[in-house]
Amino acid sequence: MAHINSNYLNIKESYLFSEVAKRTAKFKESHPDADIIRLGIGDVTRPLAPTVIEALHSGVDDMAKAESFKGYGPEQGYDFIKNSLKEYYAEKGVELDKDEIFISDGAKSDLGNILDIFSKDNVVLVPDPVYPVYVDTNTMDGREIVYLKADESNSFLPLPDKSIKADLIYICSPNNPTGACYNREQLTKWVNYANENNSVILFDAAYECFVSDDSLPRSIYEIEGAKTCAIEFCSFSKTAGFTGTRCGYTVVPFALERDGYKLNKFWLRRQTTKFNGVCYIVQKGAASVFTDEGKKQIRENINYYKENAKIITDTLDRLGIWYCGGKHSPYIWFRCPGNMGSWEFFDALLEKANVVGTPGEGFGENGKGYFRLTSFSTKENTTEAMRRFEKAFGNND
Repeated sequence: MAHINSNYLNIKESYLFSEVAKRTAKFKESHPDADIIRLGIGDVTRPLAPTVIEALHSGVDDMAKAESFKGYGPEQGYDFIKNSLKEYYAEKGVELDKDEIFISDGAKSDLGNILDIFSKDNVVLVPDPVYPVYVDTNTMDGREIVYLKADESNSFLPLPDKSIKADLIYICSPNNPTGACYNREQLTKWVNYANENNSVILFDAAYECFVSDDSLPRSIYEIEGAKTCAIEFCSFSKTAGFTGTRCGYTVVPFALERDGYKLNKFWLRRQTTKFNGVCYIVQKGAASVFTDEGKKQIRENINYYKENAKIITDTLDRLGIWYCGGKHSPYIWFRCPGNMGSWEFFDALLEKANVVGTPGEGFGENGKGYFRLTSFSTKENTTEAMRRFEKAFGNND
């Protein structure tokens, strides 16, 4: 008789964003004329940059000719895109070998799949509130999870607690869901903690492209000592609008060893066994992001979303609502008006303003009473959504 993985019984039946979609659909069913604006899920709205489209077409043309046709490619990615990423990191002052870079179909899948190379008896440390994937993937494997409190007192940027011994540590900066961003001094404390405890930091840098202050790190490898304790994950989803195209990358430094083994070799073995690589056409499009024209066009899209974030934060400023994020992040995390609970405010925002956001409670215990909005909608929709928001909640304390 085949037996189930009973760890699945320990996760919530409904993924957070599935619950948001379900409640929104139910409201729409009873209010068919409602013009609903969605500022909840972090999906982009700007089309792929012209440079990317041109490169995708070029990739398609290559597949149409025998002399340039590509069959199975290297599971870890083609050299042309890995070399582009190597140069991109060099611009941040980080030197990498191209074989430390692995091309993937997105950061989300790699953040879950990386667990294949770690023992299930590792203790996992995650901040609370937290991106649900970190928790759910470890729960599916049956690992012990320890939560570190993030709240207004530490600006939702918790620092190491020496009384806690953890083996795997999840850090996301700029953070999802809070938008908070660690500075160099704070990240140095995490790197030192990990090296002192032989821990491994799983660093989610999916939103690094939104950092506009050179004094803030965009890669954990900008911190001395990080290559001996950290794996970095990133994605083209928010950088270049690849949410529907799917491409990302993971960096596993040669210097990172545990139990006497190089984790780079373990990850290479895992990928060549369980992953067939990202298609050539998509990698061609992704590599074009790092051309001079590609960088210019991508920056225009990112600035568009940052302007949307400012529309949101300006509204919250006028209403006197506490928030963080928005400046170096596409996410704005704020205290619910009128001391409402997260799901209570979700319903009120939908009912009074026909706007959808994400309840902070869905990200953990410390998200109760908070709410997340994203800047990934159109400027017109963002402006209208905040006009409605201000009209509906402008008189709340």
